[in-house]
Amino acid sequence: MFSVFSSTDYHSMRASTPAETAVKRLSGIGEVLSGLDLAAVRTQDDRARALWTLDTADKCIRMILAEFRTARTTAVVRKAKSLIDMIEQARDEISGCGDGGNILS
Repeated sequence: MFSVFSSTDYHSMRASTPAETAVKRLSGIGEVLSGLDLAAVRTQDDRARALWTLDTADKCIRMILAEFRTARTTAVVRKAKSLIDMIEQARDEISGCGDGGNILS
């Protein structure tokens, strides 16, 4: 098992409520997304990797929302919406990268 997954599971197990578990998982996705450097997207491969990361994060968020549908609290919904909004904004930025023709090669 990869250490990043065992770490995430450990933190999830320590959560006292299902909603807290969901927020912790969403926060982990946010940490991954915060490491995504959109300014470093220069090539089509970079663009594809970044979009793949965003799509994967979006799917994970939706899976968490589905898994915790009965335990959704304002905090869970707010965190998920915030992340989804960030993903959409990042997608827009990445999609705009090719418009000028000088960023992507």
